[in-house]
Amino acid sequence: MNNLSTTLWSHIRTVQDFPKPGICFFDLTPLFMSNIEPLTDALIASIPAEQLAEVDSFVAVEARGFVLASLLAQRLGKGLLLVRKAGKLPPPVVGVGYSLEYGLDRLEMSANTPSQKVIIVDDVLATGGTLKAVNQLVAKCNHEVLGASIFLDLPDLHTDLGLKIWSVLDDKSKPESVAA
Repeated sequence: MNNLSTTLWSHIRTVQDFPKPGICFFDLTPLFMSNIEPLTDALIASIPAEQLAEVDSFVAVEARGFVLASLLAQRLGKGLLLVRKAGKLPPPVVGVGYSLEYGLDRLEMSANTPSQKVIIVDDVLATGGTLKAVNQLVAKCNHEVLGASIFLDLPDLHTDLGLKIWSVLDDKSKPESVAA
């Protein structure tokens, strides 16, 4: 456990039974208030340099993935592609339905973006339902997925998702000294 990991964990709040009973939600909003530089540095450090050199754009997954992907895009001078919930982007869009641990949803992406090499960026990887849907959606839009940058991975909740995953933290790295 390094100091950066401890610092990042110390700003993540664990909320039991949210958004529904049985779900443990990791609230990253306290982390966003004062740790943007170390958070951005950690995300960049987790992705292999050869992938960073090759990527054209980061795919931001609504909603907290928007924060993380925009930090990477701005710092590295890359593009930003948005994946949004249904009805939030102007047409034409490409969409895909999916299930997540607490319901069903639909994601959409602009259909007019030229093919690019992309890295999907999201906050938390739990069951993998959202990431699978985004990967499928990005492929339908003719982009090449280099992998996924995830801030917090919960590896016991998902199986192999068929793409490279780079994460900053996982739930097993949470120090006991950090309160829930």
